[in-house]
Amino acid sequence: MSQPADDNPVVPGMRLQRYLAQCGLGSRRECEELISAGRVEVDGKTVTKLGANVRPSMQTVTLDGEKLKLERKKYYLLNKPPGFLCTASDPQGRPTVFELFPPDGPRLFSVGRLDENTTGLLIVTNDGDLAQKLAHPRYHIHRIYRAQVAGHPKREVFEQLKEGLFFTEGKFKVHNIKPIKKQGRSSWVEITMTEGQNREVRRLLARTGHKVMKLERIGFGPIRIGRVPLGQFRELRKDELGKLIEIVTRAQTQSPRQTKKRPGKKAAPGRSGASGKAKSRGRASASSEFGTSENSRTNKAPAKKRPRSGGPSRGKGRGSRGPKRP
Repeated sequence: MSQPADDNPVVPGMRLQRYLAQCGLGSRRECEELISAGRVEVDGKTVTKLGANVRPSMQTVTLDGEKLKLERKKYYLLNKPPGFLCTASDPQGRPTVFELFPPDGPRLFSVGRLDENTTGLLIVTNDGDLAQKLAHPRYHIHRIYRAQVAGHPKREVFEQLKEGLFFTEGKFKVHNIKPIKKQGRSSWVEITMTEGQNREVRRLLARTGHKVMKLERIGFGPIRIGRVPLGQFRELRKDELGKLIEIVTRAQTQSPRQTKKRPGKKAAPGRSGASGKAKSRGRASASSEFGTSENSRTNKAPAKKRPRSGGPSRGKGRGSRGPKRP
């Protein structure tokens, strides 16, 4: 492999890690690790600078000496069967969801994960950058599950799950939960989550005494499982993909600072507006608390002032003064 060059062999264009991600080598973070490890070359020179840019149409980019090229982006909806893992490989030799796709296809990534025994909707793509964004908790994409649980949960249990329970990783809670039907000694419920913590649904329900017997994801954001058979997949439609990209784009354009300050914004002390109104309300409440008000105070006759001892009152004294000296 060539030695790292002192000069920067790239010209302004696309970020190198972004180009690697679009070539199907993983998320941008994973591609940054490839660059830092010195495995990427541009026009025969090793690049280790993460901020480097590249023009793919004018330059040759290689990984471990192998030329890279952009892949056509693929987006699939898989109905995951039980017993399959959402990982590239398993040391124990268990099957993975990627074995359900043609072996000669592009390198694929799953959007988040479903545990081994959970079935249902899983989005699989070679767009590692988008996959990472869709799985990130900051976007609050709704994940809808249908679960069969032991027993018949009461309304108090539903409220407890909405309020949240504490685990080692932090506080878990459901966004919404509603009953569907009873089946013998078990019940079917529909659960909406906004994050994808490890076995979050199962752990929450187990904590309330209603163990999950079956769990299927039927929705991810605007996407629904529909009639895709178990173990089969289909490509996402253009309108479905457009809605997912719209969610990510809209969240990225919102300023985190604005979203935090707007709901609870308070006026600075001493300024007119909300603070002034609060002060006037405070005076009114204080007056009413002691049995007086501004109106009763103005209608009440003023108290007589006591004159100074040994002389006329202050008011008369001022009136008897002569003209001021020049």
